[in-house]
Formats: sequence, C-alpha cells, structure tokens
Amino acid sequence: MTNSRARETTEAIERLYISMRHLFYRGFFKPAGVSGESIRSLLKTINPEIYGTMNVPSKLELDGLMYVLDRLPEGIEECAFIHLTSDEGFDKGSFEPIVPKKRRRNCYRIDEHQMNIEVLLGRSEIYDILTHLTFLFIEADKIRNLAFIQDENWKPTRAFKIIEEVVKGEKKFSRKEKEVALIHLSSLIGRSFDETLRAYNTFGDDNNPDRLFKIIYNLGKVSLEDAKGTTEREIHFSAILKERVGHHYFGEKWANKVKEVLFENNLHNRPLHIISANMHSVKNMLYANEALKKKHHNEVDYKLYEEISNKKELRDKVLKYALDEGMIHIADKSGSNIDVQIIDLSKTDLKNTPFADCKFNGDDVVMVFDYAFGEQAFEVMDELLKPYEHKGEVYMMHVKSVSIMGKAGILTGEKGDIMIPTSHIFEGTADNYPFENALKLDDFKDDELKAFEGPMITVLGTSLQNKDILSYFMNTSWRAIGLEMEGAHYQKAIQVASKIRHHISPDLFVCYAYYASDNPLETGSTLSSGGLGLTGVKPTYLITLRILEKILRSGKKEASAKK
Repeated sequence: MTNSRARETTEAIERLYISMRHLFYRGFFKPAGVSGESIRSLLKTINPEIYGTMNVPSKLELDGLMYVLDRLPEGIEECAFIHLTSDEGFDKGSFEPIVPKKRRRNCYRIDEHQMNIEVLLGRSEIYDILTHLTFLFIEADKIRNLAFIQDENWKPTRAFKIIEEVVKGEKKFSRKEKEVALIHLSSLIGRSFDETLRAYNTFGDDNNPDRLFKIIYNLGKVSLEDAKGTTEREIHFSAILKERVGHHYFGEKWANKVKEVLFENNLHNRPLHIISANMHSVKNMLYANEALKKKHHNEVDYKLYEEISNKKELRDKVLKYALDEGMIHIADKSGSNIDVQIIDLSKTDLKNTPFADCKFNGDDVVMVFDYAFGEQAFEVMDELLKPYEHKGEVYMMHVKSVSIMGKAGILTGEKGDIMIPTSHIFEGTADNYPFENALKLDDFKDDELKAFEGPMITVLGTSLQNKDILSYFMNTSWRAIGLEMEGAHYQKAIQVASKIRHHISPDLFVCYAYYASDNPLETGSTLSSGGLGLTGVKPTYLITLRILEKILRSGKKEASAKK
C-alpha cells in the first residue's frame, strides 16, 4: 500500500510542477478556475505532512497556516489579486516593502486588493509560493463553507458575525467577551478552545493581538467575494519575470561582483575554497575568541557560540573585529539575496582558535556565501565557477574545494542530528549525483549528536512531502537518510564545471554535511512545528569545524609539497 501511495505521490508531484510551469508561461490563472482546481486536486492527492489537516473539510489547519503566513507577506489574506514579479523598480516608488518573517523577499501592497511578490531566486521560489498560496486558498474556501450558509444569499453564521465584530473593532471587548468570541471561533474552525487560544497567542502580538481573527475573517471574506463573482481571485506572472527566469539574470550579476572583488584584492590567482553556509559560523570560529578576548582551550567552546547567537552586541563586536582583520564582506546588490564573505587565510592568525593545531602556512582564500534556494543553487554555482574576463584576459577560478553545509529534513534520526551524504538523488527525475565526500561518518563521533551517512534526496519542495513517499525513499534500496532542496543542483554545477567544461580543476574535493532542522516523518517534528533554536548551534559549529579542518590541512599539505 505504501509503495502504491508513494508512486501516486511521485506522479502527483511531477504533474503539479508541470502544471505550475505551464501556468507560469501562460501568465495568469484563477485559483477557483479549472487550472486552479487542478493544482488544488494534485496538492490534496499529495497531502503533505507540513499541511496537516488540509484535507479535512471541517477543520482549519493552524500550524500549516502559521508556516505559510510566515513565508508570505503580511496582509496577503486580504488580497484577491496576487502578482509575481521580478525586481521591477517598485522600491523607486512610494511603496513600502513588506518582508515576510521567514523569507528574504520584498513584497508590495499596491492597493486594497493587490499584493506584488518579487521573485528573485528562480523557479523553485515560484513553485514554493504557488504551493503555499494553493494551501491558503484551500483553507480560505474551507472557512467560507463553514462560515456561510450555502444558498443564493450566502448568509453568515452567528459565529462569523461575532468574528466580524472583533475584527471591525467598533466595540471594546472585555477579557470574558474575547474568550466567548474565541469559543465561537474554535467552533467555526473545528478546533478545541485550547488549540484556538494557543493559536491566538502565537499569531498575535502586542501591536496586533487579534491577528488570528483578522486572518480567518479576511480569508473567508475574499473567498466569498470570489464565489459570488464580485471579485474573482487571480494570480499573475509579470512579463519581465517570465523573461528572466532560467536565464541566470541575477546569478551572473552576483558571480561577476564576487570575481571583481577577488581581482581588486589580488586574490584571483590564489587557491580558493568555496563554502555555502550561514554568515556566522566560519567568521565566529576564526575571529570570535580574539574579538571577545576569550582564550581557546583544547575543547571547542560551543557555549561561546550560543552566547554570540543570543546577543547582538557580541555579534557586532565579532563582525567589526573580523572586518578590521581583513575579512571582506560583500552585501548583495544583485537581487540574488546572497551575501558573501572573503577571508585571506595567509592574513588570519589561527593561534587563538580551534585550528591552532592545524599549523596552516598556505595562502588559500575562503569564500563563504549565504544559502541559495532550490534551483538557484545551480545558477549561482554555475556562474561562480565560470572563467572571469578582465581587460581582455580570461582568468580561471582556482577552486580547490567546495563545501556545502545547511539544514535538511532527516528520515533516520532526530532534530539536531547530522547527515553526511554520499550522493544526491533528484526527486521526480532519473538524475542522481554520486560523489566522494571528503567528510566521513568518523568525523562526527560525538556523545551528544548522532550522525548518519547515505544518499540524500534533493526535493522539488519541502512542503510537498508525505509519509508514504518519505518512507519509500528510506525503507527501499534507496536507503535515503534525509531530504533538502539544493544538493543535486550544486553537484550538477560542480560536475559540469570540473568534468565537462573544464572551467575548474577535476582534482577539487567536496564536503557536504547537513544538520536536521526537522523530521518530516515524526508528528510534531515537521517544519511547521517550529525551528531548532539553540539546539542547532552545536551541529552547525561541529560541521563548520570539520570543513575548516579539511581546508586548513589541505593548505598545509600543499605548502609542504611546494617546499
């Protein structure tokens, strides 16, 4: 049964992406029209774990709603018209950018009914947004069906009238009256009072305590207007977005800026180690002890890194020290949303760091760049590894290693555990990328953390996985240990550059490691249940430690060989 459900899910995921791509090139669709219904039907067939009770018509999915709204602009529930655009100069007008809580993208409220969302990260971002919007429309229509009597007049229920009263704010509610309103709300959305109260506190804050009421009211209201034909919901894709997607427009600008900075600082002919990671762990491991006047002893001080994660003044201090010591920071202006740090190891004093014993004496350069998103990983890596032309001369990139670290969903362990991939399998295709990982299971022997080694699935979207397909990948001969969104795209670019186009040396080494941000097979441990918090500090820094050790030891070997 699980295998047939897994096949059904795989087929639905493939069809969903083909449908989304078709609608993107068509330029628009109506969520309540034939195309919109087709996408909904496929999402319901997949029934992703992250969207919980989406398929239950009498229950609103609260955790999924929070997950989605954290990644979409505030106020989107009030808008019938959603336009996906490229960077088209809205910031030059008087529009105030709205940045979602958990996604770095600029959005603009154009008027009462329209929201524009800038898409800069390629197809994966478009699919991600459309998947979240489809879930939102399913929940909105569910609210409409629960809140209004379905006849020609669409008469509101008593519960919805009370919700409307809270939202309009014309009457001041006492605490008791607010609790009564919450009871009516819980009855309407098919949730217990306890669950509804918890969601009310989670969604709201001091500035907007009644946000949950407003979200449910507006979702239901916009859905009703669509059903009545008063204002039909529509999703549009701008002509400029259609023109730019797939053409590396932002990736090329980003990569050229990085190469320009390497050239300006006379670092373009040095051995280069590329690390895709966060913007703090490499910097903190190389500079924090000196910056904060903390003596490094034999053991890595993970408590220090926790403290830095918690306190902005410490983060600012480390950053200032790192910049004073020669670290170059490139704030992204290309639209790729990927910042870069460049560190000249020949100028970096390692005595008071966890790497004092490496006795490094090379002239290697480390380039750390922030996380890419899905297919964007191929775009930025492909452009970065291409030769650079300057004043009529062509310079090859002297890439010695590429390291990828990040968060992933684990199938065989728990949140906070570490995954060491031996290959990346691209979901929904026959594409697979085996490689020799310089990081091994033995590198991660630790009393507190577990580590797992094996194939990993590069998925088309983390919000599209269900238990059946994940169990299939884990329990069959695939023996997959986890899932993420960038690995296959990175490895594809590395293999193309090193083995086919010969842009870089085929002798480079690669390091891949991920820590588990969630376990999508475990109820209560999916991404919608919240992040890792400080639990992620140790795995993040342990992976960073091992990657930097490999880099520094390779530099030491090369320096010795030259002598």
